[in-house]
Amino acid sequence: MKNKKHQPDAIELVDLDCLIPYAKNSRTHSEDQVAQIAASILEFGFTNPVLIGNDNDIIAGHGRVLAARKLKFGKVPCIRLGHLTETQKRAYVIADNKLALNAGWDEELLAIELTDLREIDFDLNLTGFDADEIEAFLNPETEESTLSDEYTHKIDTPVYEPKGEKPKISELVDKERTELLADKIKKANIDPDIQNFLLEAANRHLTFNYEKIAEFYCHMNKETQELMEDSALVVIDFQKAMQLGYLKLKEDVEQILTEEDDEA
Repeated sequence: MKNKKHQPDAIELVDLDCLIPYAKNSRTHSEDQVAQIAASILEFGFTNPVLIGNDNDIIAGHGRVLAARKLKFGKVPCIRLGHLTETQKRAYVIADNKLALNAGWDEELLAIELTDLREIDFDLNLTGFDADEIEAFLNPETEESTLSDEYTHKIDTPVYEPKGEKPKISELVDKERTELLADKIKKANIDPDIQNFLLEAANRHLTFNYEKIAEFYCHMNKETQELMEDSALVVIDFQKAMQLGYLKLKEDVEQILTEEDDEA
């Protein structure tokens, strides 16, 4: 094994004030997480020594050091990794965090453990999971029910009613950016086919005022309203809008719409 003869074999107590955080440490620690680590140290002890280099530079354990400062510790247990090169230390700062994140959970066994701990009145917050996560593991049926309820609400078809005067056509769409781009394309020395393509693409920058479009729709005759619906400027018929590809809803919602049509 590489560096086998250099494996650390001692834990030493080092003054907190002597430890030097790695300036390029990309792992972040929120105040809430530091408080969690501090609570864990108080409950279980400082079970995971800080990993440091020969110059007391922190390689792994920045969060634990922050928690120790919060608890006003004077010294913390450390393991000195003097066998690592500067490049290896930089890499291990990342690896120490990422390798732990790559692990998974057997959620069934986790739920059993959490349930047993709760039954003996152990504070489950000390496990690192928040209240919502714990509830999801202990009562998965409730979680599934909550998610299911999001898609059981009846979808009401919008009703457009006039609120004021009919807007002018010029108020329905902002063409400024499109016109500026089109002018630039027309002046460019490019192939006519490319120019035509870019001019069509420039229409993507049109900005529609849907509030005014809805008001305009209310004042139009049936034929114009149908054309506006086909253009997806307003949505009246969800089924039709989905068929035209303007709306992409979850299968659960589509099923609701189908069932309501069957019942009608």
